[in-house]
Amino acid sequence: MFGSLDISASAMVAQRTRLETISANIAGAQAIEDAGGSYAPFQRRIAVLAQGDPASGKSDGVHVHEILQQPSFRDVYEPGSPYADPETGMVKYPDISPEVEIINAMSAFRAYEANITAAEATKSMMQSSLRLLA
Repeated sequence: MFGSLDISASAMVAQRTRLETISANIAGAQAIEDAGGSYAPFQRRIAVLAQGDPASGKSDGVHVHEILQQPSFRDVYEPGSPYADPETGMVKYPDISPEVEIINAMSAFRAYEANITAAEATKSMMQSSLRLLA
């Protein structure tokens, strides 16, 4: 029974990380400068999930294997920008679609909710078992 709680908990942690990654993408959708003020368009992040828990060596559950950066950009015509290409007048912006990110966030949120429901069902079964034993 505790294994199923561990599986649900690992999935909730993974989905929370996925939601944090998605929210960073939405926040950085128009960012073309880094923290130091240098020209560095934001790169979309993608949380890659994998089976198991490498810390404990268990094959149950899920964890965030890595967070990839997707270097894809769209060109915007802004000839007056200091970051514009001198020949074309184009500035590179992150190619992040808010609609896609919101759909991904809804998917991650629903997966998080499903794992809460599974954990609650497991907890209920444990309580029923303990009542039968008492």
